[in-house]
Amino acid sequence: MILEDTVADTVDAVVVRSTGGPEVLEFDQVDAPTPGAGELVVSVAAAGVNYIDVYHRRGVYPMPLPFTPGSEGAGTVVAVGSDVTGFAEGDHVAWCAAPGSYAKRVVVPATAAFKVPDGVEDEIAAAAMLQGITAHYLVTSTYAVKPGDTVLVHAAAGGVGLLLVQLAKYRGGKVIGTVSTAEKEALAREAGADEVIRYTETDFAEAVSSLTGGVGVAAVYDGVGRTTFDGSLKSLARRGVLVLFGASSGPVPPVDPQRLSAGGSLFLTRPTLAHHIATPEEFQWRCDELFSAIAAGRVSIRVGDRYPLADVRKAHEDLEARRTTGKLLLLP
Repeated sequence: MILEDTVADTVDAVVVRSTGGPEVLEFDQVDAPTPGAGELVVSVAAAGVNYIDVYHRRGVYPMPLPFTPGSEGAGTVVAVGSDVTGFAEGDHVAWCAAPGSYAKRVVVPATAAFKVPDGVEDEIAAAAMLQGITAHYLVTSTYAVKPGDTVLVHAAAGGVGLLLVQLAKYRGGKVIGTVSTAEKEALAREAGADEVIRYTETDFAEAVSSLTGGVGVAAVYDGVGRTTFDGSLKSLARRGVLVLFGASSGPVPPVDPQRLSAGGSLFLTRPTLAHHIATPEEFQWRCDELFSAIAAGRVSIRVGDRYPLADVRKAHEDLEARRTTGKLLLLP
């Protein structure tokens, strides 16, 4: 069923026709989507900007060309396909796995949509989804933070970083964060970080050793990659876990597994979101826990910057230059 007043032949969208830098992001018109079986069409109120979008744009994670980037957002359902239950036109929903979200309208599988609780604004819902669920699986499933654990969070003032700090603290952990500036240090401390290291001024591995009395940390949550990897390994306690969940500084070169043994029988894992929301039940569970934490005030969502959809290039430039804190949103 489709609301009559929402029908349009074309809609605004960002299109990538060749891989490369931010200049390949084109603001254009595309055919308006229609829902198939099991699908919703949503009018996008806000789309999240994430580093995986950069990887897609660069061709690090190849996508069929042309394509519209983005997988995350929130908005209002304007059309419901057949075989869909539990959703209706006018519902506010959020998602983190709907390709083509840098657009005014997007098709969202009903199994990938979460009905936003009353009182939560679309922008907060969009900002919470991908990074919030990522932080949730990292601290509950990849390395489950326990009371008394000390963990290291890189880029602690970034979108995922701020959420990791808050969720790890809620689970009883002590958090050491790394940041690049005084402004970002203040944000990390506000989120609850017990200690903050400015990696631009000191060797973070040496600082971690000093802060932990030479013991090291139980886990490192590292979304930076190439430039932090060696120091992250050095920061771990015996049998510690290096959680490599991103590569904003570039991919890590091949690793000799013997380094894990020499470092103290260490563990290295490279998790990804898709494997942690592989069933509708797990997706719903993580969303419920995340939004319950938001409603209870245990987690605060920081929207760092908002950009009109037409300014998508600027959003990517700012993200890659690490000029950002918190979440970046595109507003169609």
